[in-house]
Amino acid sequence: MSAETVDRDAAAPAFEGERGETLLSVNNVEVVYDHVILVLKGVSLTVPKGKIVALLGANGAGKTTTLKAISNLLKAERGEVTKGWIELAGEQVQGLSANDLVKRGCVQVMEGRHCFEHLTIEENLLTGAYTRGGGAEVKQDLEMVYEYFPRLKERRRSQAGYTSGGEQQMCAIGRALMARPKIILLDEPSMGLAPQLVEQIFEIVKKLNQEEGVTILLAEQNTNVALRYADYGYILESGRVVMDGAADALLANEDVKEFYLGLSTEGRKNFRQVKHYKRRKRWL
Repeated sequence: MSAETVDRDAAAPAFEGERGETLLSVNNVEVVYDHVILVLKGVSLTVPKGKIVALLGANGAGKTTTLKAISNLLKAERGEVTKGWIELAGEQVQGLSANDLVKRGCVQVMEGRHCFEHLTIEENLLTGAYTRGGGAEVKQDLEMVYEYFPRLKERRRSQAGYTSGGEQQMCAIGRALMARPKIILLDEPSMGLAPQLVEQIFEIVKKLNQEEGVTILLAEQNTNVALRYADYGYILESGRVVMDGAADALLANEDVKEFYLGLSTEGRKNFRQVKHYKRRKRWL
């Protein structure tokens, strides 16, 4: 059997019963940092066009590394994809620069928001359209962003560094929309936000998906919220996909309830009561 055949056999599985077009495909990807630290160990997943897919797992499971492998931002952290391949709209893209990927419609919203603090909210949003130049279409898209995020319109002249965490998260998502993306890689949007703001952000993300047709790959530790808004989910542990399925099925899964929500058939448990030693055995 040839090496090519082995790789193709390890290709990312499609959704069971999914009829939609596959927009993003990650196939048996391994990522190594500093030439020695193996972080991703054969991750495969698919993201159909027009869907929200959640990438779930605890801190350190490999969620952010997976997104950075897709968006080609690993080199800045001395990381590289050493095995597997990544396809966007049917074309392999792991050799492209991050800039080229943005032009092809793949935009990442980084963990921690990362706004340009010295620029105003509106200036931040306009930086998202730098690959498009100017013109009437950019102005129309700016108004579209303000329709989804009316709070940003109120703060459009404020320096981003003096706005709240929720406003900065809205700004980061709005900036990504200004690039007219086919897919947004959204990394930990709930981090550091109050529960009410988390729900508000996810409601807007769902609305953008339904009304604008933007495909979303969402990395999130808040399993409960992510699965309520996603169509499908993948669970990562120690750099491997250990479980995947429709979002409602994962929410109903007893192992997911126990390990990620602190719930079981015996009721709610605290962290010390959850039997983590059983986790790997159950997945395998």
